Amino acid sequence: MIISFARIGLLGNPSDVYYGRTISLNIQNFWATVRLQPSSDLQILPHPTHDLVQFTSISHLVNRLENEGYYGGVRLLMATCKVFKTYCKEQGIHLHDGNFSLSYDTNIPRQTGLSGSSAIVCATFSCLLDFYKVRDKIAVEIRPQLILNAEKELGIVAGLQDRVAQVYGGLLYMDFNKESMDKYGHGDYTQLDTSLLPPLYLIYAENPSDSGKVHSAVRQRWLDGDEFIVSSMEEVANLALEGKTALLEKDYAKLATLMNRNFDLRRRMFGDAALGSLNIEMVEVARRVGAASKFTGSGGAVVAFCPDGPSQVELLTDACKKAGFSILPVKVVPSLLNEIDIRSQSSKNA
Repeated sequence: MIISFARIGLLGNPSDVYYGRTISLNIQNFWATVRLQPSSDLQILPHPTHDLVQFTSISHLVNRLENEGYYGGVRLLMATCKVFKTYCKEQGIHLHDGNFSLSYDTNIPRQTGLSGSSAIVCATFSCLLDFYKVRDKIAVEIRPQLILNAEKELGIVAGLQDRVAQVYGGLLYMDFNKESMDKYGHGDYTQLDTSLLPPLYLIYAENPSDSGKVHSAVRQRWLDGDEFIVSSMEEVANLALEGKTALLEKDYAKLATLMNRNFDLRRRMFGDAALGSLNIEMVEVARRVGAASKFTGSGGAVVAFCPDGPSQVELLTDACKKAGFSILPVKVVPSLLNEIDIRSQSSKNA
């Protein structure tokens, strides 16, 4: 069984799809697991809740759709298998003829910008690497793109950030500069010590807005060379660069300022209608007690930092409860790799 954790975008999102920079961290609060077992036939096993197709009544069906949506995780497992097989065939990587059954489970809240879909795909991909014994034949820096390709098969709009974070683990600074992306197909990634982080808090809603739909109009404006969008995305990317310095120097007052600025820029670019009133309220609940806050991804959840310490945390907790939001202290996942600097070997050897 392979586990993959939820991801928080601390700074720089959504610049990862605009040749930008981001800082992200994996959290132990939520995760997805995938289990692969050898079997006579290849089977993709539906989840008893997320892939439910039998109901006690039509009301049960409607309630399930309203809370879980139309799509479960089976499609993610199938798409991952397809992308994995296609890549191996293209690269001449031999796969043995054994079959397997795949099943999954997850407790990552839906549509919270915590990378629930990519966590399932990432865990599935790792299972396939181990089952076919090809982990040493598919370079680690290539894996996030293959994971993203599996999601693109299903029309999921996303960038590399989440997949890179979940492949490498821990606290990660990512530079998706155009030169590296065009030359190598991936960015430059640097692992940071998780002890550099101050206490962070995760705020999320039970019925959040859809994550991933807010990118479309802005992306087209960026492609069209819209000066406001281009310059704003560059500033968002620079926030991650400044944030890396702030973390290394443990300048948490600066970190708070950068987090707030990140959200303000996103709000100006996308507009309140695209972000959604519920998502904006989560940010503002934190700000009303003096906490810094921003989206963890595209909406549905917020990461908050209380620069004034425990008394402010109490105020934030009370404010969230009154507003009907859940709040948890963030538990960071240690790095999944041993390297401190994990820029690709291809970059180093070029």
